Amino acid sequence: MSINLKNIDAYLERINYEGNVDVSYETLYALHTSHTLNVPFENLDVYNRKPILLDTESLYKKIVENKRGGYCFEMNGLFSYILKELGFKVTDLLARGTTDGKTFLAKLHQLLMVEIDDKRWLVDVGYGNNGITAPLLLEEGLEQRQFAHTYRLLNDPKFGYVLQYKVKDEYQYLYAFTLDECYPMDFLMSNHFTATYPDSLFLKMKFCTMPTKEGRITLTDNHFKVLENGKVCEQNVANDGEFNELLKKHFQLNLNTIE
Repeated sequence: MSINLKNIDAYLERINYEGNVDVSYETLYALHTSHTLNVPFENLDVYNRKPILLDTESLYKKIVENKRGGYCFEMNGLFSYILKELGFKVTDLLARGTTDGKTFLAKLHQLLMVEIDDKRWLVDVGYGNNGITAPLLLEEGLEQRQFAHTYRLLNDPKFGYVLQYKVKDEYQYLYAFTLDECYPMDFLMSNHFTATYPDSLFLKMKFCTMPTKEGRITLTDNHFKVLENGKVCEQNVANDGEFNELLKKHFQLNLNTIE
């Protein structure tokens, strides 16, 4: 599939974006936040053992035409295509998850680097829980506020940049990455492992999450959580019927149609 102006217009409508599409930080910021605030991170196809296809046509059909979400390989895969078509300089990367900064997992998370003039930006519309909402300047040690969220990047001598998320007065680890460019076959391998490995979290439970300017909303098999301005509201989810109602109300997705 070749993305043309009509395809891009439909994508912009999908993310509720009406701004400029020139190559600038302002455009990158607006596109990034529009995507993360309007397209949910969800694993429902993986959970239902449906194949996750990464070609442009499949990504476009799922996220734009069918108004679905996806996980990192889908969300950042499509976003990379769109940015490149608009003229941005994009490098596709892979990251390693870490919760303590000591143990690093395999490279199973797709993300992007975008270069504008003399600055480099971490771009990631598909991390899910506590992921960035807007582009993050690739500068070590700088606290960067994004709506209700604060992040910083550190350096690990072996694993490169390390992304951290601030919770109250402490930082939690998210993932580490280098700036070594990755290619379609790298993502096919990582995607296949993530979607089929028996011990993968994505196969064990269904979930859907999306940041808001005030916090985040997250729905799992048996739990619904709203974080707003530091306050947490939670409720148990009794059954699939209740899960589906919450999915439709807060994420505009229909479990019956998806299954």
